[in-house]
Amino acid sequence: MKAPLRVVELDHVVLRCRAIDRTLEFYCSVLGLTEERRLESIGLIQLRAGRSMVDLIPVESAGTGAAGNVDHFCLGVETKEVNALAQRLRELGVEVIGEPQERYGARGMGWSVYIRDPEGNTVELKQIGPA
Repeated sequence: MKAPLRVVELDHVVLRCRAIDRTLEFYCSVLGLTEERRLESIGLIQLRAGRSMVDLIPVESAGTGAAGNVDHFCLGVETKEVNALAQRLRELGVEVIGEPQERYGARGMGWSVYIRDPEGNTVELKQIGPA
């Protein structure tokens, strides 16, 4: 079976944090990541990790329904049209969460869609290149 997309990179990982200030200090002071932007409305802090990002979010603000402390991870994918990709994934029996929309990631704004893998992990698939 030919895959409906090609994964080209890990865009970002979102961590649910019980102590977000302590976690921010660790990633910046110990690992050398730099703060790129914040979304105060949900408490999100986005950190630059080379070409990728690590996002920190308070446990109470995380909203994808994920369990544990990894909210979701995002894969950069080559696909021509995210709506068509979502439809193809549904046809393959993949659980698609919501509808595609523009979201911010390591390469800035772009179209993405959330899915669940067979273990229940939430995976964001973000279009790479021109939308």
